[in-house]
Amino acid sequence: MNQSLYFLPGALGNTEFWQPVIRHLPQYQSQTVSYPAFHNTPSLPHITNFNQLSDHVIQQMPRKGILIAQSMGGLFAIRHAIENPDQVQALVLVATSGGIHLDDLTVANWREHYKADHPTIPHWFTEKTPNYQTKLHQIKQPVLLIWADQDPISPLSIATRLNNYLPHAQQYTIHASDHHFAATHALEVASVIESFITSSVVKTE
Repeated sequence: MNQSLYFLPGALGNTEFWQPVIRHLPQYQSQTVSYPAFHNTPSLPHITNFNQLSDHVIQQMPRKGILIAQSMGGLFAIRHAIENPDQVQALVLVATSGGIHLDDLTVANWREHYKADHPTIPHWFTEKTPNYQTKLHQIKQPVLLIWADQDPISPLSIATRLNNYLPHAQQYTIHASDHHFAATHALEVASVIESFITSSVVKTE
């Protein structure tokens, strides 16, 4: 397989998060994407807001590939797919908001705990994030939505809404209550991703 897989972590920017899944996908060229000032990645002076961070993240994906994003990492993946469609073969969104309206959905407020538990991570990462709901129809690539059935931070209602807005989306549900289920259910997640690539990406090339 010559597909390039780009793995984007969530709000903590922990690039180790995806390693259990990557180990089950040795046939692909996999790269984890880091966020300056998050986890163990040094900060950069020119990155002081979400848009600048988003620009930097997209620049780290120079080759055409499949984007696999956890939680808030999905915001970067979706923007890349909208703005640079020729560079994105497909999206795998895992427990992400996708930058949609959430006011009418029951979603746990994780941001205050996040700020208190991780004081060194830039708070602007959570204070103002983009909304792509009106642009999701522009994403023509295959999209796989992987969700847990009992995740309070990103409930299934978010996946359902994304499925309605994305023209070529399919959904897979895992029995789990942890927002970070991709790491704890790595074999199942990797198997679903492999099946998606084989059936929805390779066959359409």
